[in-house]
Amino acid sequence: MPSFIINGLKICIFAALVATANPGLTGERPASQLFQSATTSSSGDPSPVGSYAQGCVAGAVELPETGATWQAMRLSRNRNWGHPVLIDYIIGLSGKAAEYGWKGLFVGDMSQPRGGPMPTGHSSHQIGLDVDIWLLPPDRLDLTRDERETISSISVRTADQTRINENWTDSHMRVLKAAAEDPRVDRIFLNAAAKISMCDKATGDGAWLQKIRPWHQHNYHFHVRLKCPPGAAYCMPQRPTVAELTGGGNGCDKSLEWWVTDYLDRPTAQPADDARPSSIRSAPSFLMSDLPEACSRILAAE
Repeated sequence: MPSFIINGLKICIFAALVATANPGLTGERPASQLFQSATTSSSGDPSPVGSYAQGCVAGAVELPETGATWQAMRLSRNRNWGHPVLIDYIIGLSGKAAEYGWKGLFVGDMSQPRGGPMPTGHSSHQIGLDVDIWLLPPDRLDLTRDERETISSISVRTADQTRINENWTDSHMRVLKAAAEDPRVDRIFLNAAAKISMCDKATGDGAWLQKIRPWHQHNYHFHVRLKCPPGAAYCMPQRPTVAELTGGGNGCDKSLEWWVTDYLDRPTAQPADDARPSSIRSAPSFLMSDLPEACSRILAAE
């Protein structure tokens, strides 16, 4: 059992004292501001709590800013934290990317040190199991902190959103295939044009394509979401896709065409497997009462 639960009474007392000194913990300030202010992870066993879009994480680990085959980007955001299983996944995937002709990976947002909602940028990434990987193959992996703030990724789809452009290469497909074949992955969000291209080129059963989920705005990066790790009792699993429920399918069907036809005519529409939280508030405006009770303890813990 995670130590933050074992020591719950002690932490609750500490949390009450903090709440008295800081009215924000009682809900007067958005939870996103409180979690952004936590610059280090909590002590205790790693534990994702709640859902990907409404939770937090205990015992998160910081991805080193630079490694042999990766660099964490936008360091000023302090969002290069995650559950240890996510750190291991990123490092492993970056090594495979290097085998496919890339120098490695540019790693975008993961989670904040204690997870939770962010003031800007994401509704998910709250429990340390999500990561954005840039679709820009690195030319070099010795960028300075300042360079990592200013360099931009590349789009791999056309302006009309219906097709891939010249930036998409066979190596992109190999990296995505490797990313999806890892059994720890629940799903990967990517623009529909890229999935359509991969569906056209894939050979064999292409079962890995089922994990590639078309999603709007994911033309500069792909978003990997890992499954709840074994033993993570407080982690809420992602809702299964239709294919997962029916035991088959890779998503290379007429439903995929919706994204490059009807969706473009009504861009406010949402697909059936929309994973946003049910709360009427948006993630940046969540109060602590919108999150699992344990998140207050995690936020207050040393």
